[in-house]
Amino acid sequence: MSDIIKFFNDVVHTQIIASVIIIIISLLLYRTISFFLKKSEKKSNFKIFTGKKSETYLKLTRSLIRYIFLIVTTLIVLQVNGVDVSSVLAGVGILGVVFGFAIQDWLKDIIRGASILSDNYFSVGDIVKYKESEGRVLVIGLKTTKIQDLKTGYIKSIANRNIEEVDIVSNLIYITVPMPYEVTVNRAEKVIRIIVEDIKENANVTDCVYKGVTELGASSINYCLEIKCDQNFKLQVRRDALRTVLLQLNKNAIQVPYTQIDIHNK
Repeated sequence: MSDIIKFFNDVVHTQIIASVIIIIISLLLYRTISFFLKKSEKKSNFKIFTGKKSETYLKLTRSLIRYIFLIVTTLIVLQVNGVDVSSVLAGVGILGVVFGFAIQDWLKDIIRGASILSDNYFSVGDIVKYKESEGRVLVIGLKTTKIQDLKTGYIKSIANRNIEEVDIVSNLIYITVPMPYEVTVNRAEKVIRIIVEDIKENANVTDCVYKGVTELGASSINYCLEIKCDQNFKLQVRRDALRTVLLQLNKNAIQVPYTQIDIHNK
């Protein structure tokens, strides 16, 4: 009986000592790698990204390494203490597959969120269009992106897996200046040049360019203007530009064309 107890104690002590040594070595390796990462972080040639983005990626890297060391160390300690790690991994694999199917949408959001950050698809403050809404990007998270609708002011959350449906809004506006066929092209372009200069006076307008005739419509010749402006004020700039067009047409006694139907009685 005493021999059995002695053998049991020797085995237990050996396993405990081995487990402690494995944990210590793992901690030393992790601390060493973490030290070199922090040291490299201070070097300018290591910073592929700048500002908060660089800090975010380095934190994610250190966190990933920490979890890898934790998992590997745990598995080795279990193996040393007589646990069949292969059976454990097989069970975890099956559960992982089931769990993966359950959270696949969540994982897609995380992956696409990381892509937005790494590819610089758009940034906070950019104006984007999602379906029928145009809004300013407020927050870019790993799971969702929040935008504030420019028309309503409502804040919308977009799942990052739907990011392919998001378009970055240009800072250009194209408006049409309709002129009656009775107005000659030379006269029309003189008025349009005045309209262009008036539009440029808008504080939110960077530039305005006359692009030429864009269409010969049923009741009008349509001239095109290209306006470059602050994206945050696109809707208001369009309203102001159209008002300027109407004022100048009225000032020059040019009637805004509209479809008319002539009825002749016999």
